[in-house]
Amino acid sequence: MSSVPAVEVGSSPGTSASRCPVDHAAPAEASATGACPVQHDAIPVQRSRADLVVRKVLRIKERPPGVSAASAYATFQRSMLISATRCTLTYVIFPFVLPAIGIVSGVGPILGVVIGVIAMTCDVFTIRRFFQVDHRWRWQVSAIAVCVIGLLTVLLVEDVAHLVTNGPFG
Repeated sequence: MSSVPAVEVGSSPGTSASRCPVDHAAPAEASATGACPVQHDAIPVQRSRADLVVRKVLRIKERPPGVSAASAYATFQRSMLISATRCTLTYVIFPFVLPAIGIVSGVGPILGVVIGVIAMTCDVFTIRRFFQVDHRWRWQVSAIAVCVIGLLTVLLVEDVAHLVTNGPFG
């Protein structure tokens, strides 16, 4: 007995029975038309029950066209930058720098409330974007964003309490 590989009927001896499912002649034609030869949406995304709950709470439908992982990273960077700016203003600029150069120090709580609300809104958009694209780090990034939202909430309550007790410029 010889161990000669079997050749499928109707195929040439140089090809095997199991071939690559992608037509390798198609990419040349596809590049001319701008279409990708592989259908990327053929496999449905498998989501856990927790993913579905978060998507329902955040009112996320399906992935909108044009939204990518890169846009999720950009949203995350923007929200963290706004949160860092708020903390820098709250703990460095308002209490030390502005009074040292003679500028009124009562604007800190007012700006803190405004910047804090903007930062928390951006953090929620970050969580939404990572879940929209089904990013593999969506839970880790969401945990960071929720912690930042918690810290910003504490600062927001402190600023509102200061405004209530001392007035807007007190």
